[in-house]
Amino acid sequence: MEETLKGTINRFFFQDLEGGYVVFVLDLANNNTVTVKGTLPPLQAGQEVELMGNWVLDPKYGRQFNAQFCKSSFPTSITGLKNFLGSGLIKGIGKVYADKLVNKFGKHVLAIIEKEPEKLQEVEGIGAKRVQVISQAWQEHRDIAEIMVFLQEKHISPALATRIYKQYKHNTIPYMLQNPYRVAEEVWGIGFKTADEIAQKLGFDKECAQRITAGILFALHTANQQGHLYCTVTDLKKSVHTLLELSESEEVALRLKRELHTLYDQGKIKLVSHENEHYLATAAAYNAEKGITRCIKNLLEHQSQLTINIDAVYKKLYTQTDSLCLNEQQIQGVLTTLQRKVTVITGGPGTGKTTLIKKLIHTLEQEKVRYKLAAPTGRAAKRITEGTGRNAATIHRLLEFEPITRSFKHNEHNALSLDFLIVDEASMIDVFLAHSLLKALPRHAHLLLIGDIDQLPSVGAGNFLNDCIASEVIACIRLTEVFRQAQDSLIIVNAHRANRGEFPTLFLPGARQDFVFIKDSDPAHLITHLKSIFFSTLSKHRIKQDDCVVLTPMNRGTAGTQTINHQLQALLNPQASEQLNFGGTCYKTGDRVMQIRNNYDKFVFNGDVGTVTEINTEDRSLSVNFGEKTVEYDTNELSELVLAYAITIHKSQGSEYPAVIIPLYVQHFTLLQRNLIYTAITRARTICIIIGESRALAMALHNNKSTQRVTFLRNFLKEK
Repeated sequence: MEETLKGTINRFFFQDLEGGYVVFVLDLANNNTVTVKGTLPPLQAGQEVELMGNWVLDPKYGRQFNAQFCKSSFPTSITGLKNFLGSGLIKGIGKVYADKLVNKFGKHVLAIIEKEPEKLQEVEGIGAKRVQVISQAWQEHRDIAEIMVFLQEKHISPALATRIYKQYKHNTIPYMLQNPYRVAEEVWGIGFKTADEIAQKLGFDKECAQRITAGILFALHTANQQGHLYCTVTDLKKSVHTLLELSESEEVALRLKRELHTLYDQGKIKLVSHENEHYLATAAAYNAEKGITRCIKNLLEHQSQLTINIDAVYKKLYTQTDSLCLNEQQIQGVLTTLQRKVTVITGGPGTGKTTLIKKLIHTLEQEKVRYKLAAPTGRAAKRITEGTGRNAATIHRLLEFEPITRSFKHNEHNALSLDFLIVDEASMIDVFLAHSLLKALPRHAHLLLIGDIDQLPSVGAGNFLNDCIASEVIACIRLTEVFRQAQDSLIIVNAHRANRGEFPTLFLPGARQDFVFIKDSDPAHLITHLKSIFFSTLSKHRIKQDDCVVLTPMNRGTAGTQTINHQLQALLNPQASEQLNFGGTCYKTGDRVMQIRNNYDKFVFNGDVGTVTEINTEDRSLSVNFGEKTVEYDTNELSELVLAYAITIHKSQGSEYPAVIIPLYVQHFTLLQRNLIYTAITRARTICIIIGESRALAMALHNNKSTQRVTFLRNFLKEK
């Protein structure tokens, strides 16, 4: 039987800020107290609430009120106001200032904050800057409170509701009423199913135009997340039918066809015909590949401004006597990059890619050629800087993103000031970033793309580097000769063995014993092995714990990143001065964390790894140092971070670590393939340790059938 309770929140036993589940003590008007639980909008101690729900008998905790609906109001008592303002809800006000403000303004304090915030400066320690922070935070809280009441009936978690608010601000409710499906495309962290649930609650018909349109775009975006840029029309229709659970009636088929035509007419999707099959793509994906094609052809057709004497360079390279002696393949690579406008150089570990770059840079500097070095990630840029002794920037930093316009400063209208661009780890670049980079190149410039095409393809959509090579329009030099000094490393030897599908060797006469395989078929033993490695093995190799990372095929499972991260956090960072709980994770100062989405406002990107340096328990925020900069995250942004003691092999691309540990079990079978193992091994610099089953490793090495991504860049480049 449903009942209504009114009271004031006393204190919380549990509060999941992401999911919204709470357990708290409610003070009733008759001086009694009850325990309340439920998934509710954000609440604070001191708030007055009206709850609707029913009584339940918990076998462990006894009688509790299970709240299904909550209407909150601001506190009116002095104690309630102090608890409310001191909770950290309003940025700029902690417990100390809460006491000062309530002591100064009494029961009128909230009215002062809302209507006369300038009066807050009458309180000692509060200046104009803090007043601005408090006033803005208060207004956001008022707006969010209204949105929360609207969305709680739609089963949206407080964390997602906050993201919706950040995207649309005061337009949130009208936008949601007009077309709730837009949130799946425009708000990070909200998928189609969640948007569909909201729409159903708002009364949208299951076969309405908005739902079918959203289903089409979602199916295409899902394909993008899997690396594909295109879907056949037949496969797309099947996906939409399954996703939306549509009937097979002729009327529905006509509606689906009509919405496809509408999207095409609006320019939101594009059509490509190939070998008697029709393919569809989002306009963004299609335009990226077409744009790359146009840029590359412009570069190839436009005359170079380099005035380098190739014969003289050739003679110098062949008569070189310094420490940077090049082999035939490397010499050919340097000469090709100077003669051809666009060049790809690819090769595995130990084949001398960095040495080639250093020799090329030396030549460019002697000839006074303006050049720049770039890489897709901060770690990759750091590697090339360390390898060459010359400064390298991330592609995002090179192009200079401008948050106000949400676009890159350098583009086709404002080209980069250079004559030669060298991009390392180019296999990581997706088509969207590649397009942005190529648009910013002056037509006279030379472009050198360096990467290992045997590694995993880019995390983002497309197959940029492989398609460039496959088109045969761009010059490509393959480095295959492994240098003698590289052959002394079992890491290098076994990386090449893995690439050929051969089982690793654990001993070679004269080689460094830098590759270890700990055979154990039980994933439950993994933490025991990790403890031994972190507290014993690493010190023997003079490696710091912070310089070791666990690379695993997947996120879930006993040997997935989620489980290993919590285990390693307890092992390596058991105590910390400050802690902050969010979404099932307890963040601590000293934790290694990773950004999992591009955030252009903060200028941190998917895959960036940093360290938690400070936690503010009053404001419920934390600071992360990413090397060059420190970034602050408030509670609603913590979903962009994960612990990074262990990361997926896919996320490790472009990085190199002194020590790498690779758990490998049959439970990973869905992801076990040769290029995954090859990529993982090539991340290690000093020692590589595989822990797991020989059978799992054999399964991966024998599986060389990586998914062929559906792209058309190679075809576009071949077209005359």
